[in-house]
Amino acid sequence: MATVASNVIARELRERRVQLEIARETAAAEADIDRLLAEVDAALARVGAGTYGLCEVCHDPVEPERLQADPLLRFCIDHLSAPEQRALEQDLQTAARVQRGLLPEQDIAAPGWEISYHWEPAGLVSGDWCDVVRHDGDLFFMFGDVSGKGVAAAILMSHLHATFRTLVPGTPKVGHLVESANRVFRESTPSPYFATLVCGRAAASGEVELCNAGHCPPVVLSSRGVETVAPTGLPVGTFFSAAYGSRGVRLDAGDALVLYTDGLTEARDRSDAEYGTDRLARTLAGARGLAAGAVVAACLEDQAAFLAGAPKRDDLTVMAIRRTA
Repeated sequence: MATVASNVIARELRERRVQLEIARETAAAEADIDRLLAEVDAALARVGAGTYGLCEVCHDPVEPERLQADPLLRFCIDHLSAPEQRALEQDLQTAARVQRGLLPEQDIAAPGWEISYHWEPAGLVSGDWCDVVRHDGDLFFMFGDVSGKGVAAAILMSHLHATFRTLVPGTPKVGHLVESANRVFRESTPSPYFATLVCGRAAASGEVELCNAGHCPPVVLSSRGVETVAPTGLPVGTFFSAAYGSRGVRLDAGDALVLYTDGLTEARDRSDAEYGTDRLARTLAGARGLAAGAVVAACLEDQAAFLAGAPKRDDLTVMAIRRTA
């Protein structure tokens, strides 16, 4: 294990040990605290021996997303006991229910706007994320993809959800909103993790302010054709002091903005050909003028035709925001 990573893990474990010692002085469940202290000490010993993060049975690495959620783990999934496997399955199912509960309504109608989306995790939980918040007559929408997969990505997705929901009421400009979220995310997230995302504000006038933090370029469908909106900043969590700008887009009645994660464009068929942005642009060109739900359906149907039964390997989310008046 690299020295820097070892130092970070050891520091986090020592901080947990201090909290346990404090709790031991005031809590009644001393036996449970003693057990946790012994597990923390054993984990620190593994860090010192260079074996932290390795399964004690097969010596292969423990799944990173599981270790992120529980730094005291000693076994990979393949070597969990039957009760531990059942507990893990139950935890994943609970996490999936919680995550789905954080998603907005699937079809949203607001004065002058309609929004529809499709969210499809590759497993039980997902690192993809979308949300819509109404505030002072505007619609704020957030759409993104946390690096990694599984439980760790899902936890960070939930963290971003709470962060943006907290910040929206006091931060009307989307560039400032993403800057604030970036600082919170960077302070509270281990360094290997980041998130690409698009944050936008749709006003009743049809004006849309967009901040694209390293995400797939949003697509505008209008009478002018199919246009993309370039990124305005780095992925969230890359650097603490990153600055984020925004771009303005005006949508007239019938125009739409389409957001998607790379689970759409980077899907591969059985010959390993990639779906790609060019095919997506052709599909969206044929969907101009359709309702938001129909635009999303057109993307999904064309990808399904392209895959022709090949399995999907990544989380997939598509959102259409359409101006209705």
